[in-house]
Amino acid sequence: MIIYAWFNRSFRPIRAKKMSLTTLLHMAGILWFVGNIPSNGHVKLVGAFSYCKLWIVWFRVFFCFMYAAVLILRFFALDRVFNQHKSFKGWTSVLCISVVISVNVSFCLTTQLIGDDLTVSSMEWLEVCNGTQGFRIACIAFQWVLWLGVAVLIYRLRNIQSSFNEFRESLAIFVVAIITLTETTVMNIAFKNYPLMMPHRIEKTMVDTLCANVMVWLILGHPVYMCLFHRRKYETQWLEKLTKDGHKHAYEVSSAGQGHSTAYAKMEDESAFQNTQLNFGTMDVMASAFYGNQRSYYGGDLIVDESTLRSGEMFQNPDTLPIALRNNLHIHRPVLNVPSMFATGYPDPQGEGRRVI
Repeated sequence: MIIYAWFNRSFRPIRAKKMSLTTLLHMAGILWFVGNIPSNGHVKLVGAFSYCKLWIVWFRVFFCFMYAAVLILRFFALDRVFNQHKSFKGWTSVLCISVVISVNVSFCLTTQLIGDDLTVSSMEWLEVCNGTQGFRIACIAFQWVLWLGVAVLIYRLRNIQSSFNEFRESLAIFVVAIITLTETTVMNIAFKNYPLMMPHRIEKTMVDTLCANVMVWLILGHPVYMCLFHRRKYETQWLEKLTKDGHKHAYEVSSAGQGHSTAYAKMEDESAFQNTQLNFGTMDVMASAFYGNQRSYYGGDLIVDESTLRSGEMFQNPDTLPIALRNNLHIHRPVLNVPSMFATGYPDPQGEGRRVI
């Protein structure tokens, strides 16, 4: 799904999901799973797999923390843009990412420097890695702190009224995380020797892996599904909502981008355009072109009969024809925020009797 999303990142609802951070989230989940394999005894702890601190501290613990940290970055970016009305790019994003990585590295580095008898050690006769109870409690407590930060940010995002609102997805992610974290807490307190119990080790690996994958699906699943089956319709609806929320300039609503149909004629004051849309297939428009200002005399209920059309009287003067039937016009593509010339009437003739619209 991540690969498909990258290949279709021009689809604006997918691009709005901040693919760089979402990919980092997925990579953190994969490396978290890699750390779970030797930590939970799914391979024999021989050779490189016998370095328990490497796999438990720098893979399992570090990337479990980074998973929550990347979510904090995603939610903080939304909060900064839509609640604080500030940008999240340049030095701001670099500083936030650096702080998050530094905090997690500091925790793991401290653990690395402490002796094995107080943190993580290898039980060679059983070929398993085991952490002390104090180490487990410290890791679990730090996870609860991280997810408390996630909860605060989700609460702050609840009132974002735009296409970027992720409150429901965020709430679902938080529920999945709390269920997983509660299971981890109970497992480590109720079964202090669970690394020695194969069923519990398998359960722990499966729960962690399911949690990491479900969260990514909650973020990308809906826009990817819509991109697959309802691409044009969904993007049009998404852009219309974006326009109503006043964020159209961020995603170039005015351009019909890369094969998608968009409401490209939106303006700051749309009334002028909406009041001048013409349906060139109707008799009413043809009649208005032929009779001109006489339309008010007939009370707006003009009916052009078939004999009038067949006589060709309407077509003798090109200036009385509907625009779609003329051959003396240059038609230019509308530009965003430039009032339509339909609102002010036709311009004066230019060069050889041709007009520019």
